[in-house]
Amino acid sequence: MNNAILSYKQHPEAILQPYDAVVIGSGIGGLSAAAILAKEGRKVLVLERHYTAGGFTHSFTRRGYEWDVGIHYLGEVHRPHTELANWFNYISDGQLQWADMGEVYDKIIFGQEVFEFHKGKDNFISHLQQQFPAAADQQAIEDYVALLYEITRSARLYFAEKALPGAVSWALGGLLRRKFLHLASKTTLQVLQSITNNPKLIGVLTGQYGDYGLTPAKSSFAIHAMVAKHFLNGGSFPVGGCSRIAQTTAQVIAKAGGCVLTNAEVKEIIIHNGTAAGVRLADGAEIRCPLVISNAGIMNTYSRLLPPDVAAGYGLNTQVQQVQPSVGHIGLYLGFKKTAEELGLGKANYWIYPENGYDHDANLNNYLQNPDEAPFPLTFISFPSAKDPDWQNRYPGTATIDIITVAPYQWFANWQNTRWKKRGQDYETWKEQISQRLLQVLYQYEPQLQQHLDYHELSTPLSTQHFSNYAFGELYGIDHTPQRFGLKFLRPQTAIKNLYLSGQDVVSAGIGGALTGGVLAASAILKRDMTAKIRREVQALKQ
Repeated sequence: MNNAILSYKQHPEAILQPYDAVVIGSGIGGLSAAAILAKEGRKVLVLERHYTAGGFTHSFTRRGYEWDVGIHYLGEVHRPHTELANWFNYISDGQLQWADMGEVYDKIIFGQEVFEFHKGKDNFISHLQQQFPAAADQQAIEDYVALLYEITRSARLYFAEKALPGAVSWALGGLLRRKFLHLASKTTLQVLQSITNNPKLIGVLTGQYGDYGLTPAKSSFAIHAMVAKHFLNGGSFPVGGCSRIAQTTAQVIAKAGGCVLTNAEVKEIIIHNGTAAGVRLADGAEIRCPLVISNAGIMNTYSRLLPPDVAAGYGLNTQVQQVQPSVGHIGLYLGFKKTAEELGLGKANYWIYPENGYDHDANLNNYLQNPDEAPFPLTFISFPSAKDPDWQNRYPGTATIDIITVAPYQWFANWQNTRWKKRGQDYETWKEQISQRLLQVLYQYEPQLQQHLDYHELSTPLSTQHFSNYAFGELYGIDHTPQRFGLKFLRPQTAIKNLYLSGQDVVSAGIGGALTGGVLAASAILKRDMTAKIRREVQALKQ
């Protein structure tokens, strides 16, 4: 464990060893690809610019509290035979445990109207039908769930095609992608309006749109369906906190002689004779290596890490012009000197919208035009200390809450050339104003918390930019529009020999999507279907 995650500042000698592969970025897409390669005997070095490993799976602490920045819940992992459960089991050597969030995982709230999402397909349908008794609405709910299953079944072939060699992909790609793209090429709103004309029902069914960052009129139905289906059987939280993911996966990487190296910013990917040959760090040090995997996102990789003439020579700059960064966000992190039980906090997430605000696109447009007075278009509230059964062992007598809302990077552009924690009083004053507005939303639904708040801290897209190195502080990599899913170049293997992509840009938003990107990257590199091998090995261990 001690040698699994090292700091480059304390251990500069770590880069002097020979490695079979270098991974840029220690998010779950990079860690999973590295761990799978390690299990195949490859010695892998994972380089992370941040002082903490894990990307959006990392945690941070302040004044005796801990918050998870990217994982608020996961679906499918608590069900032992699912693909996602198998993958996490494999890359962590079975060390990760998951706590079920219970019967209700999400509450969709419009003013005082509350719609609960209950786990299990039949429960989900029946509870929503109780609140939508009209025959047409009840049929629409059933049709909606059927569509979720239809597109997610076809997604398997669509994503498998991404790992195929070029010639095989050219021959079979159209066939493998066709069924998925039939619905993926439509917006979420277009698909839902084809089954119902009830705006309230559409507003409720799309109440998790913050999980992928695009409103119904702009998002592909594919990303909506994959997220909604992902949680249909309930949500879970990692026991011991989200940092356990990087800790356990790094141990697997270390067993093959590799490690995760923090404070190690990559400045450039070295290309020699048309082949990726290693990386150059920000301090000028070079690491020569026969294989480079970038988990830094397609925009960072092609626009910032590759030499401009190389990117232009392979037409990669043209590819970047066809994608757009996803949404920025504000995160408010709260600490309380009482336990979640004492405060009466449950495990279900709150998705709070304006009263009668069933049109999410209109809510967002109103907010963007009048941010100081319009209600937040979306307020997501998570209760991590209530979800984690190990919390009181680590932080006894305390509780934490995360609150997230939408915030474009442009609002904070005036401070983009300032340093973290030193951006000036105007910045801090505005942050505090936003914090107080978000707190008022929380207190509207949990008024008992007001007298117990001990600490709060707000992050902005500048914070995300600082730690993740996304140019615009985006949360979900590139936008999940209908056009995005038609782009064939969003795949692990790039036009440059021995340079591969991993993470959510290869597949889709979120931890599950990024993990899938890692599995596909490893499959493409090893030229074999690693999903099948992982399934067999994990199942064999359980017998």
